[in-house]
Amino acid sequence: MNLHEYQSKRLFADYGIAVPRGIPADSPDSAVKAAKQLGGNLWVVKAQVHAGGRGKAGGVKLARTLDDVKKFADGMLGTQLVTHQTGPEGLPVNTVYIEEGSEIERELYLSMLVDREVSRVSFIASAAGGMDIEKVAVETPEKIFSVSVAPDAGLQDYQARLLAFGLELDKKQQRQFGDLLKKLYKLYLDTDASLIEVNPLITNKAGDVIALDGKINIDGSALFRQPNIAALRDPSQEDEAERKAAAHDLNYVSLDGNIACMVNGAGLAMATMDLIKLHGGEPANFLDVGGGATAERVSAAFKLILSNPKVSAILVNIFGGIVRCDLIAEGIISAVKEVGVEVPVVVRLEGTNVMKGRELLANSGLDIIAAEDLTDAARKAVASAA
Repeated sequence: MNLHEYQSKRLFADYGIAVPRGIPADSPDSAVKAAKQLGGNLWVVKAQVHAGGRGKAGGVKLARTLDDVKKFADGMLGTQLVTHQTGPEGLPVNTVYIEEGSEIERELYLSMLVDREVSRVSFIASAAGGMDIEKVAVETPEKIFSVSVAPDAGLQDYQARLLAFGLELDKKQQRQFGDLLKKLYKLYLDTDASLIEVNPLITNKAGDVIALDGKINIDGSALFRQPNIAALRDPSQEDEAERKAAAHDLNYVSLDGNIACMVNGAGLAMATMDLIKLHGGEPANFLDVGGGATAERVSAAFKLILSNPKVSAILVNIFGGIVRCDLIAEGIISAVKEVGVEVPVVVRLEGTNVMKGRELLANSGLDIIAAEDLTDAARKAVASAA
């Protein structure tokens, strides 16, 4: 689950991390009201979407008058902001964040994430912060520094100093930076975060270190113990099909192909997509109905994958371990009849009660293509979709 910038910065402030003052707004008039409340003569109007690259896409504007604040807010709200991270469809802008202007001296980069190579939380920092950090990572990786935190020891002072030296901070800034890292680390652990990114982290004209931006991603599997954060979820920023899938306890990810996949088990789902690619096809989705798949869940899965107009064939690949193949077959038959499937359906069943399941499918009177094994299923699905 992702948080908006203004939500992330509220959490930063709760943990004592320095951020510029700002107020979210959902209309041009409330944006002007926010600017008046903040005071001053320079404001930043920021579109709130779950994607980076907003500045280059016109989602961040400097306003020097209240008229500018209103104009920029009006130009963002109700639009779809397209950045290099959103895809061509973009994301809806329902909120803008009005923030006081900052006197930026330097732009730095800082993030925290789980480094799976060492199974630890790692800090990543660079003196080359700002909009082109991805380019820095590719072209000049030597400008990026990282330290991994041992969970039993926690963040050590020498690790904070290593990053501060890499960022070429002065003594005052090193102290502030070290304090910021400790607070971020506590925030990361307390909220079950999977990513915290501050880009840019700035030093201002007064020599202070401030989080000018904020991005927090929360581990979705831990939301049951984070009810206050779960309440911040913004469904408008999520893929509609993936949101519907979650409501039925289905693990679903939209892809760009035309062969829909319905599989039980994440590993088997990945292997199924690989075989479709191997035989010249393109998967339309990743869909894991889970080990305890039921007829109701299978029906919901069919409705979900058929909501994609690009789907021209469906490949159902079920291994009956915990769940029996005859129950899955009944679910497939029920779903095909209920939903009115008009594209070819290729089914591969294996495991518990497989013969009974295949018999049910064969005697269903439906146009279902049976497959003997996974390779056969992939080939038939690709041929059917052609």
